[in-house]
Amino acid sequence: MFTGLSRSHLACLVDELAEPWRARAEGRRHATRGGARKRAAGAGARHRLVFVDRLVATLIHLRHDLPHSVLGLLFGVDRSTITRAIGEVRTLLAERGCAVPDRPGLRLRRLTDVFAYAQAESVELRLDATEIQVRRPPAGRGGRRAFVSGKKKQNTMKATVIADWRGRTLWTDALRPGRLHDATAARNEGIDICFRHFPDAEVLLDDGYLGLSRDHRGQAITPPRKPRPGALPGRVEQWERDRRGHSSDRITVEHALADHKRWKQLTRWTHRRDRLPDTYRAIAGLVSDRTTNV
Repeated sequence: MFTGLSRSHLACLVDELAEPWRARAEGRRHATRGGARKRAAGAGARHRLVFVDRLVATLIHLRHDLPHSVLGLLFGVDRSTITRAIGEVRTLLAERGCAVPDRPGLRLRRLTDVFAYAQAESVELRLDATEIQVRRPPAGRGGRRAFVSGKKKQNTMKATVIADWRGRTLWTDALRPGRLHDATAARNEGIDICFRHFPDAEVLLDDGYLGLSRDHRGQAITPPRKPRPGALPGRVEQWERDRRGHSSDRITVEHALADHKRWKQLTRWTHRRDRLPDTYRAIAGLVSDRTTNV
């Protein structure tokens, strides 16, 4: 489908999100009225854009980044209606969390949930960070340099993602400015506390997380260090084999990140930066649904 999802997946999303959306809509009406409704349920104007169309419009926007005005023409409504619908549905999608392989109905929303699942199921995790280019903040605004990535030399926001041994997305954090170091971003999410409370959990990392490896030996596993100059040839060959084995085991999280970047909104973000975290979590949850039974 044009949304990138199968019909069965779309039907499941409708069943899962329709009732929470109606509840929130009624909550807003209650707050606007200042009390209980005085007319019978079902009376009054109908939505010109029903929930299924709202969901489809949001998925198309996430997948292909079509402008709201174009979606308004496709669905026969005003642009403001599409904007409001996308804002509502995107929040619902972001709050779903990520699906758990072979555990229908169970979803992971916090980092502690992921570590508890990994320890209970003896799953070796893979963690990595990715950066998404964003618009440069206006001149004179405080914190402008925080978004300049030392690696990409661009204005970016950084997402930390955890996947399992088959590249299935299990969790993603609240995005942070691109200047922040990968290990610092993971620490700010509470990974040190998770390592202490779940001593049997293991996470494969790259060289950017050497500090975590030093503080949590046997749990945070980084590539072996390169032998010093003059080391024996056998030692160098063993290091090469170990390094390639670690890279081969960790590559699945790179595949998970590639799945996320297939959604056009994550190739380059051109909208307001405060909306990117919900967008990334929504896409990560949708990708995890597709890969949960792979």
